[in-house]
Amino acid sequence: MTSAIVTGASRGIGRATAVELARRGVSLALVGRPSQELEESVALARDAGAPEAIAFACDLADTAAVEAAAYGVLSHFPGLGILVNNAAVAPRVSIEETRNDVWNETLAVNLRAPFLLTRAVLPTMRKNARGRIVHVGSISSTLGTPRLSAYCASKWGLVGFMKSLAEELSGSGVTTLAILPGSTATRMLEGSGMPARMSADEVAQTIAHYCLDAPAAHNGAVIEMFGV
Repeated sequence: MTSAIVTGASRGIGRATAVELARRGVSLALVGRPSQELEESVALARDAGAPEAIAFACDLADTAAVEAAAYGVLSHFPGLGILVNNAAVAPRVSIEETRNDVWNETLAVNLRAPFLLTRAVLPTMRKNARGRIVHVGSISSTLGTPRLSAYCASKWGLVGFMKSLAEELSGSGVTTLAILPGSTATRMLEGSGMPARMSADEVAQTIAHYCLDAPAAHNGAVIEMFGV
């Protein structure tokens, strides 16, 4: 039985990914801040066919909380085969007005949490000689956007982290890659002034493909989604 961690599963791309993986028979550990939305995602995943779907409440900006959640997931799913690092925050503020705590939280959620979770699951995946680690970046991983400096910095960093990870995983049976969606119809896009060019479901279908179907030769790939 395949099992997966999906972060940021309370809504948007994370929820759509959880449901899509559930349809494919994957058991799920949904990691995110405690909320009614997270519990609703668990229910939707179960209804979609997940053999198991469990919420692991965790503030992804808190190092100790992330490490504790990872331990809990691996204790429950010792054969974990998939990690989807999806959770992100995107404060819109000019560089001059960006407070230290806003910068630090953005990089903690968007970049440090993927590192912590990846580090936690790697021993299991290496031992089993199989696993897929998918990082959900953004078109902002390739360009700059006014009033999104912390978000862009974190998403550029995520791709750099993935590229180094891919080199370390070569020949191990474990692979990693990054999906870079453009403007997606989610709550995060609201107030941006940018029109949606794809749905969360379309991104989720892409993520599921690279989690379950794509050849291992995609290790280190960056998959850009520009929309229509």
